[in-house]
Amino acid sequence: MDEQYGGTSRRGLLGAIGAGAVLASGTLTAANATATPTAATGRTGRIDTEHPQFTLAVVPDTQYQFDQDRGDAAPLTATFKYLIDQRTEQNIVFMAHLGDVVENAQASEFAKADPVFRILDRARFPYSVLAGNHDIDGSKDDTRGPSPYLDTFGPQRFRWMPTYGGSTANGYNQYHVFRAGGRQWLLLVMDWRPSDASFAWARAVIKAHPKLPVILTIHELVNADHGNPVAYFSDHGNRVWEQLVDDSDQIFLTLNGHYWPPGRVTRKNAAGNDVHLHLTNYQDRYYGGSGMVRLYHFDLARNTIDVETISPWIMAQDPARRNELAEAEIELSDDTNRFGIPIDFTQRFAKFAPEPVRPARPAKQLVIPGTAAYWRFDGPVADQVVDQSGHGNDLTRVQLSNDVPTASAEYHPDQPGHASWAFPGGKNPARGGYLKTADSAPLNAMTFPNGYTIEAFVKLADDGQDHSWEGLLTRLGTGRDAGKTGSDPDEPAAKLGFSGGLQVQWAVYPADKNDTFTNWGHEQRAGEWFHLAIVNDGRHSVVYVDSSELLRNPATPSNGLATAGKPWLVAAGHYANTIDQGFAGNLGELRIVTRPLKPSQFLNA
Repeated sequence: MDEQYGGTSRRGLLGAIGAGAVLASGTLTAANATATPTAATGRTGRIDTEHPQFTLAVVPDTQYQFDQDRGDAAPLTATFKYLIDQRTEQNIVFMAHLGDVVENAQASEFAKADPVFRILDRARFPYSVLAGNHDIDGSKDDTRGPSPYLDTFGPQRFRWMPTYGGSTANGYNQYHVFRAGGRQWLLLVMDWRPSDASFAWARAVIKAHPKLPVILTIHELVNADHGNPVAYFSDHGNRVWEQLVDDSDQIFLTLNGHYWPPGRVTRKNAAGNDVHLHLTNYQDRYYGGSGMVRLYHFDLARNTIDVETISPWIMAQDPARRNELAEAEIELSDDTNRFGIPIDFTQRFAKFAPEPVRPARPAKQLVIPGTAAYWRFDGPVADQVVDQSGHGNDLTRVQLSNDVPTASAEYHPDQPGHASWAFPGGKNPARGGYLKTADSAPLNAMTFPNGYTIEAFVKLADDGQDHSWEGLLTRLGTGRDAGKTGSDPDEPAAKLGFSGGLQVQWAVYPADKNDTFTNWGHEQRAGEWFHLAIVNDGRHSVVYVDSSELLRNPATPSNGLATAGKPWLVAAGHYANTIDQGFAGNLGELRIVTRPLKPSQFLNA
């Protein structure tokens, strides 16, 4: 098994998936864990269940705060109030306690802990609690029977929560399903010592939710040593791994307390995927841990989980009156308590929750009013590509060398057509192949006086100099041919292409201006699909990548684009009307519309 901290990351968001449930008896039923609405409202705040950023709060062993007459509930009280106050700002969707709520499993201790947790109940803030060895008779497994813990934190306490899914018949194990980041997540809440029957129950819960990623919370699983934060399995942890985690690929993150100091490790499961195992416990630190909370900030857009550890109780103290020991515990900023976990969520969950493939859309649905030309590269490489707009701007293939374009099954996930052509272009000399409109094509003479939108689905090859300043869509005919003498009149009258650093460039001569106007984008990543759009409203030209507006967009006052009436080129560039290189990368489709479109009208919408 591999031991590491790292992982992989790439772009990807996840779709929403439904949830089923398992009742206390362990029998499978229809769903009784209701999905939280898009903006869930508590008495003190709102959460956005669709936003790609959300937070899971984790509170470990609080036993010294409820230790006969030696404790102090103030730190945990401050933590819960902080979570409620920050619920909206940090999009905190759930709180998980990792066990050892109290020190001696006494009813009197639970009587002191109970009103602190009622703070969360009153705020309608969903949470879970599990039994640690100090909460019950630690010599027995979860068939131990009644206990003060069960009286306080049994299933009856959680039934009000829309996240609550069910419990084992003995009441010591439960699960929750919460919605966050546009999908649902399953959180298992396991006892200090689950019985074999409870492990079977947990496996059944996972089986009943086959497309949900799973977080396991349990009191004991991994341990760590002082001076070495790389965690390792305890004897019981090996049992948990073997009976539950290893063969349950949906479990990607485990959280446990019990031991200290904190530590973490990444192990490969039986499916060959990473499982992140984290130990967090602060009872050995100042004031019994000072109510420390660990915040797991999920960011599905950045493919990471950012983790921080703070003490809201100390944060709220007057700095002028804060003692020296407290000052050092406000936030734990070492690598063991503040770190990031790179996770490619789409890839990690692909085997059990593959990202839905958007259905292909017929070309006729995308021929909207004002469409001047629409080409799709979703079939075998041919000598002609038909203009789907019906205006006769068909493309004819021209070869520059023996390196011919090839049909590819790759495409942008939001692309209407599910294929592309791969162009093996280059320069010095010009290589590959390109396409061009006929000399008589209507598009050649168009000036777009009312604005325009140009769209393309693109994946670039590497950014070597062999591909620098390549053209994707170029108007044959130079500025000089169109009667322009400013800037460099041997440049094309219009060119959409990429610099040597893969920056988007849209450079044009307006019909009534003598100089070129140029939009610049940021550096694109080679080997990654993106949707590109240029939108002109008669005053400005704006570049969009994946429907996001970029920065360097100049005012372009004009009554349209200059033209020499010559053909348009696809997948090639020219200088002084000499084709100097072919495009290198994949092209899915191109559309030109004679009016400015909003991002909601783009091909990727």
